[in-house]
Amino acid sequence: MAIQRVRPSFIATNLITGEDRTARVVLEANRDHNTPRTARVERVVFVNDLTPQEALEAVCDREGELDIVTEVSPADAARVEASEHARLVSFDANRLLAGIFNTWADHDAPLGDARVREALNLAVDRNRLVADGLGGHGTPLAGLTAPWCNGIFPGATPRPHDPDRARALLAESPWPGRPLRLATPAALAGLAGLIAGDVRALGLEVDVIEVPDEALTAGARQLVEKKLTPPWDVLLHAWFDLSSDLPPAVVHREFFGVDGAFRAGPEDPEFDRRFAELVRQTDPAAATALAEDLDRYCFDACKALFLCAPKALYAVNRHVRWEPYRATFELADAETSEEHWSRAGG
Repeated sequence: MAIQRVRPSFIATNLITGEDRTARVVLEANRDHNTPRTARVERVVFVNDLTPQEALEAVCDREGELDIVTEVSPADAARVEASEHARLVSFDANRLLAGIFNTWADHDAPLGDARVREALNLAVDRNRLVADGLGGHGTPLAGLTAPWCNGIFPGATPRPHDPDRARALLAESPWPGRPLRLATPAALAGLAGLIAGDVRALGLEVDVIEVPDEALTAGARQLVEKKLTPPWDVLLHAWFDLSSDLPPAVVHREFFGVDGAFRAGPEDPEFDRRFAELVRQTDPAAATALAEDLDRYCFDACKALFLCAPKALYAVNRHVRWEPYRATFELADAETSEEHWSRAGG
């Protein structure tokens, strides 16, 4: 019989169930803007009806169709770098990849034991994950805060790849007689395979559960509602932050807080106490210190399978001057050179 857990009635989480977009969105510069900072191009057209491969072909192989392609896959980075028309922009964005541990008491895996969580963190070779899984376009993480963000605890260093220590920790809290169940969105299956290989090296078998795109919404609903215990042990999950100031407010809270959408286990009173102290703080320096303290607490407790921060990759026309932002896609400062196809001959 499944145990039902009901979240407080005043808490709500939005789930994206569809993204219906018009084929074209046109933005035109506002020359009556009341600040000196105005757009440097007259017109921007967002093209939303091309597949990723069609978009890459347009920017890499031809001129006059597309100037910037967002969300380039690491597998396509070399193609962009080899293009005569485009350049690859690889940037440290506020993104992260982590494994969510299923720590509910009625789940048969002993992931409520910090020794098991630490063993899995020591099992993963983060440098190889970035090199082989992301083509080098990423940064290994110690916790959930990237090195370029405010609030990372002093001296934060990713745990080393230490299979021997991981085996010893697992022996202290034995795993049940079944494989570890590692769930992953289909888009992250390659990375999940690398992680599974590291865990198998400990002598623990792994079943990789690849969740098809059409099942992602139902899985997200189960995680968010917290009514049923998920069937997986670890869920590979990608997330982002819209600010570099205090990541715990958006990232750590979602993973571990009392109202966290991604929390897959009982509430953590110590986390919630520290977080409540942080959100009440109005002094910036004191808030930073509290964020660092919370970040260290999550690291020490191995509250997630900490992995890496994938870089944001863009294919950009060689005659477009544009620099990315860490959190959002901005075009206010984009401009074209005289050699750009829109200006050549004119």
